[in-house]
Amino acid sequence: MSKRKRNARARTSILIALTMSIMAFAPIISFAPASAQLFPTRNSSNSVSRRGRVVIPEGTQIPVKYEKAEKILVTKDETAPLTLQVAANIRNRAGAILIPTGSEIIGELRPRKGGSQFVAEKIVINREGERTIERSIDATSKVVKRTEVVEKGASADDILEGAAIGGAAATVLAEILGDIDIEEVLGGAGLGALAGWILGSGKVELISIDPNSDLTLTLNSDLVLRR
Repeated sequence: MSKRKRNARARTSILIALTMSIMAFAPIISFAPASAQLFPTRNSSNSVSRRGRVVIPEGTQIPVKYEKAEKILVTKDETAPLTLQVAANIRNRAGAILIPTGSEIIGELRPRKGGSQFVAEKIVINREGERTIERSIDATSKVVKRTEVVEKGASADDILEGAAIGGAAATVLAEILGDIDIEEVLGGAGLGALAGWILGSGKVELISIDPNSDLTLTLNSDLVLRR
């Protein structure tokens, strides 16, 4: 074998060895919608604890759903309580479920920059066969600014079908549309709820939210599930 061929074969062997070495240390990338990592805790003697510290990191998105209504109507200055459900299992990179689908996220819709934003306050995790876990959660949705104008004489059925209504919005709609039947009312009416209608021209502009697509949550800080 010529010297040139031996050198070429040696370079090929080195390249293969380097490639295998890099692959051995490369992290496995997870394409799950949300992921978390397990961080070991240490006790006072600096030995690794057997019980891992489970943290879902800041910036993780949590898909949510609201099964009671297809849309939510609130006034622009209304705060309304709301409980959502987690729409998909949240897993770590090993595939273990950290937050199962159906877990409840409790919070409220709040006025924000001319729209409405869901602010999460507590998460209730109920895994089958295990005790319920409650944790504080710092997460928010995007600000929803989509509006729906309701005028006097409009069809109540068209507006209210499949809708959950904030208490203040319900009061306004009752004044505009007359006797209405609202199945899902979020919270009580605000004291100034009628002002916009009484001083206006028989119409009101409400924030219209699609809870199953508009309210995806983003963690603003780490969510610690196990310390």
